[in-house]
Amino acid sequence: MQRVLFWLIALAGLAALGALALQSPTLRSEAKVLLGLEAPPQLTPLAIGALPPTPAVAAAQAQRPTRTLLPTAAPTRAQTPKAGATATATATTAPTVVPSPAPVVMNGRVYDAYIPAAVKKSQLYQYTCEFDAAWVVAQTFGIDVSVDELIARVPHDTSVEPRYVQTRAGFVIYGGDIRAAYSGDYRRNFLARSTGAVFVPLFEELGLQARPVGDRAGVEAALRRGALVWMKTTVDFKPWRPATWITPDGAEIQTVLGNDHAVVAIGFNGDVVVIRDVLGPTSSNRRRPLEYEVSWDTFMRAWGAQAFDGLAVAPPVR
Repeated sequence: MQRVLFWLIALAGLAALGALALQSPTLRSEAKVLLGLEAPPQLTPLAIGALPPTPAVAAAQAQRPTRTLLPTAAPTRAQTPKAGATATATATTAPTVVPSPAPVVMNGRVYDAYIPAAVKKSQLYQYTCEFDAAWVVAQTFGIDVSVDELIARVPHDTSVEPRYVQTRAGFVIYGGDIRAAYSGDYRRNFLARSTGAVFVPLFEELGLQARPVGDRAGVEAALRRGALVWMKTTVDFKPWRPATWITPDGAEIQTVLGNDHAVVAIGFNGDVVVIRDVLGPTSSNRRRPLEYEVSWDTFMRAWGAQAFDGLAVAPPVR
């Protein structure tokens, strides 16, 4: 009887420890993978083929949040940056990005095209992936600008803080007009986001050309000519819960609910796409690399969940 009681107490203790451990998002995520409840990320980590360190990149990596730049004016449909905000970014000598008509060998792997891109260890704020991806593009092309400056340059729709409801037809998100402005608190609201259309004027202000790209052929052509591809996808290119974003004027936009993300495509071959992802290790994936390969099939599925929202961005042809 005592032995049975001992084992019951031991099992109860183990169960309690297990429940306590699963309160950790990291352990909970890994447990789901081990139990087969969630697929592991289909990513192949790579050694980073980054640009040589520059003062601008080093400063950005050491950057720490010191103050919020969330709009403080009364709510409007589309708030524009204050006058003079565009005077802070300065162009440095842009690295030469050579188009890739011939195969490129990088760390023993062969790609049809590969562009060494700027890198930093994490996003600046919790939900600023669009801006951090834009930072990668800007720094790669020699434009010295911080993530905070990019945030200040983009309009913010403060008319409504995004929220979601679950209906019989699926998840519906009510938020600002993400076709024209960023919507949501990028520090706290996991629904905060924008579309690529919002970043076209930003890239053009920085002296870059940004053109929509929405299929595999467009991605390949862009990378071959030396353009980076800023794009919306899902975190780790993992499965998603579809959602419909509804703007204040009733427009509907296809998106995802909880794992909205933005990355930069920097290379490809016939089998994979190379991704620069500055999200880095987080509680949902402590092993997330900053550069990785993802198969074309996985890439296209996750990108399609975001309505194939992408921009080919490069310096203007001279």
